[in-house]
Amino acid sequence: MITLHHVAFSRSFRILWLLEELALPFEVKAYSIRDGSLRDPAFLKLSPAGRVPALEMEGQVLFESAAITQILCERAGDSLAPALAPAPGDQERARYLEALGYAETMAGLIEQLNIQHVFLRDPAQASPVVIKLITARLAASLRGLEAILEHDFILPSGFSAADTMMGFNLFAAPYFVALDPFPRVRAYRARLEARPGFRRARKRDGPQEFYSRDFYPIPEG
Repeated sequence: MITLHHVAFSRSFRILWLLEELALPFEVKAYSIRDGSLRDPAFLKLSPAGRVPALEMEGQVLFESAAITQILCERAGDSLAPALAPAPGDQERARYLEALGYAETMAGLIEQLNIQHVFLRDPAQASPVVIKLITARLAASLRGLEAILEHDFILPSGFSAADTMMGFNLFAAPYFVALDPFPRVRAYRARLEARPGFRRARKRDGPQEFYSRDFYPIPEG
């Protein structure tokens, strides 16, 4: 049995979604960002930095979304699960790997905005200058995605694990950057939301505990 250690509406949703798309049996062990469970010594043995996702599979523990994505797709390629990653030598392999890195670039910017807007114990410590710079970088990454979305999904051949990695960002980024100027990105997100695998994953995800408002503007200062 595969066990996913998961926080709702976090980056571990990428793996929850991918497991649903691969039609692999798995169980979810849920954690909260607010109760200290991610700092429990038992969890830190699974994920040294105290972050989700962590995945237990075949006696092995894996952490980091991109690595888990690669391993799951490689192992699923030898099973009845659909192939969702180009094999080495495939002409789309470079684009696929590039997208995994791009997804992490964007997610890192979202994480920094989460810290500034949401997780500082004293909101007065938030820096308007830092928030403005990071928000501009997140908007630039969305413009870049808008430019490369020439097909329904990241890869010309269709849906892949690159979309589970990238797609999650498009549900967190609008808390900080409006998607109105990015019609391709909005259409892409709608296609992802329509997938049965995504819908199954959302049902298992749980309510998000991160955001108390729909949008976080750049503060004055």
